[in-house]
Amino acid sequence: LAAGTLVYGPLSDRVGRRPALYLGFLLYALGALGAALAPSLEAILAARFLWGFGAAGPRTIVLAIVRDSYRGDEMAKRMSLILAVFIVVPVFAPAVGAVIVAVAPWRWVFWACVVFVGGIAVWALRIPETLDPANRIDSGPADILRAVRTVVGNRQTVGYMLALTVSFGAFVSYLASSELILSDVFDRADLFPAFFGLLAAVRGTAMLSNSRIVDRFGVRPTVRRTLVGYVVAAGVLLLVAVIADGAPPLWLFTVLLATVLTMHGLLIPNANALAMDPMGSVAGTAASVIGFISTGFGAAFGAVIDRAFNGTVTPLAVGFFISSIAALLLTTWADRDPHDPEAVALGGPGQAVG
Repeated sequence: LAAGTLVYGPLSDRVGRRPALYLGFLLYALGALGAALAPSLEAILAARFLWGFGAAGPRTIVLAIVRDSYRGDEMAKRMSLILAVFIVVPVFAPAVGAVIVAVAPWRWVFWACVVFVGGIAVWALRIPETLDPANRIDSGPADILRAVRTVVGNRQTVGYMLALTVSFGAFVSYLASSELILSDVFDRADLFPAFFGLLAAVRGTAMLSNSRIVDRFGVRPTVRRTLVGYVVAAGVLLLVAVIADGAPPLWLFTVLLATVLTMHGLLIPNANALAMDPMGSVAGTAASVIGFISTGFGAAFGAVIDRAFNGTVTPLAVGFFISSIAALLLTTWADRDPHDPEAVALGGPGQAVG
């Protein structure tokens, strides 16, 4: 999924959003079909690789389409709704899979995804081409490199992209260690489905609420207040973890973690929007670079935190606290220079690095 994001953005900047989107749909369908028909585990894994590479298409192109269509606070509101779907759907997906397996052979889980992507492809016919012809770029190495330089040379984009990366890393660590924490720290593995579902619902609700919050306060003030809340909540979680020798009461841990994930849920769509905002001329490439770095390097950072698991909640609390501090510093740096004319019109900076 992370590797695939590098392909679709530059491609969509050349041929348009719709062709790149439908290429992703096609590869997704072929991967799901290959998994459904695979004669061995190795073949299933190969099909899953293709499937993930195809899934990177919609994941990347949707960000470019939103950037083509909106700017500033309005873009942040749309981004929060889209990313809320990314969070909420996986809460229900295992239950849907369980229903399918209960009434049909397990391969029908894969067949269901073939049918699903076909339905989405038909529905997406209503989406117009959003790439401005004036922003089309050639796909030669020099042109792609120039577009990438535009992305990594912008202070606002780089700062918010790196804030996304460290925040996603802490979240990945939570995903990887939450079941272990419930079973090894609290000896309540039976509560994991309810625990995980509740916290996913809390984070999804925060994202869904983000559009109203941005409507009232604006995207930049929302980010600043969210990051302060993120640092405070993560700091309290870490303090409680240290005082309790890494095993606080489960109810208290759940409340504090829910607060941290609420702040995280408010940060992600707004940081995505602010990272993409100055990238109107290379929105596809920007979506690729931001998606690859935040997903790939964030996952690596999360793996480091996850491997520090020692039978307590302390490593996770440390990871969230470091992530919140780093995100606050990075976004402060990103917002430091207000002299870019385009950014001033949006109420914030977009000054190029250097």
